[in-house]
Amino acid sequence: MLVEAAVEAVLRYGPEVDMAQVAAVAGVSKPVLYRYFADKAELWLAVGEHVAQLVVAEIVPVVARVRAERELVSATIDAYLTAIGANPDLYRFLVHQSGLPGMAHLVANAARTVATELARAVGDRLRALGLDAGPAEPWAYGMVGMVQSVGDWWIRHDRPISRAALTEYLTTLLWHGLEGVRASADLSPLHIQGDARERA
Repeated sequence: MLVEAAVEAVLRYGPEVDMAQVAAVAGVSKPVLYRYFADKAELWLAVGEHVAQLVVAEIVPVVARVRAERELVSATIDAYLTAIGANPDLYRFLVHQSGLPGMAHLVANAARTVATELARAVGDRLRALGLDAGPAEPWAYGMVGMVQSVGDWWIRHDRPISRAALTEYLTTLLWHGLEGVRASADLSPLHIQGDARERA
């Protein structure tokens, strides 16, 4: 209840919300807050964990459906941008409190959860193409890191372009990379050797 009240206070008062405002939204006194949370940092970490779980809950089911179709890559990106764009003040709150011990760890854990799921999906696809699945994990972390970084830019700059446009830009970039892998898999060893002879 108190964590939900703190989330509501962030939405109502913005990322620089204070404990008095949280107490007012919760309908309790500040001493009651401190009875459940040792200090403000502990409450903020609880809020951070709650928000991170909400983001992961939005994205992981979509990632689980990722295949080689462009639309599903787009859906994964859109799920993340939707999650952070729906409540930008909560995202700004996490960034504002990122210096708290443990907050960066929470964000990293959320990213790791998504990357692990994405690595599984990408690995399955690579194996289906008869390719080494070794690159799946670094690629997944790279993709998550890129989308996370661009999403951060998007929120920090008050969403200067539409979510749909940003999703399309990122999808185009990532999809061409994945398509390149598939295209190289379609080259037979004979074809590759023939090209090498021509270049010689």
